[in-house]
Amino acid sequence: MKFNLKSFITFVLLFITEIVIAQTSGFIRHTFGDFLVVMLLYYFVKSFFNIAPKKLAISILIFSFSIEILQNFNLVKMLGLESSRMANIIIGNTFSYGDLIAYALGIVTVLIIELVIQKKQ
Repeated sequence: MKFNLKSFITFVLLFITEIVIAQTSGFIRHTFGDFLVVMLLYYFVKSFFNIAPKKLAISILIFSFSIEILQNFNLVKMLGLESSRMANIIIGNTFSYGDLIAYALGIVTVLIIELVIQKKQ
């Protein structure tokens, strides 16, 4: 385990972007926010763990898909958190195939970024 400052700074910038996006509505919030959230998760984990990019990306994608699928079964309610605004925002409560596509595109983007970085080094 080695702290990666560049990844952490990327995470913080993505987090700030997500907060700004949360104040909007429509396509930007519902699609672009989902596209960025997998990138945010990727760089957060990469900040603390040295995991191969492809392995980490696939793990984040599986995690994101799992949460999205659990939304179809009303995970927030199953956890007894339906009255928690924060749980509804973070976990979500509406399943969408579009979200799965946004997650996949976000992960593909991360892998392309990682490939470009590797080639520069």
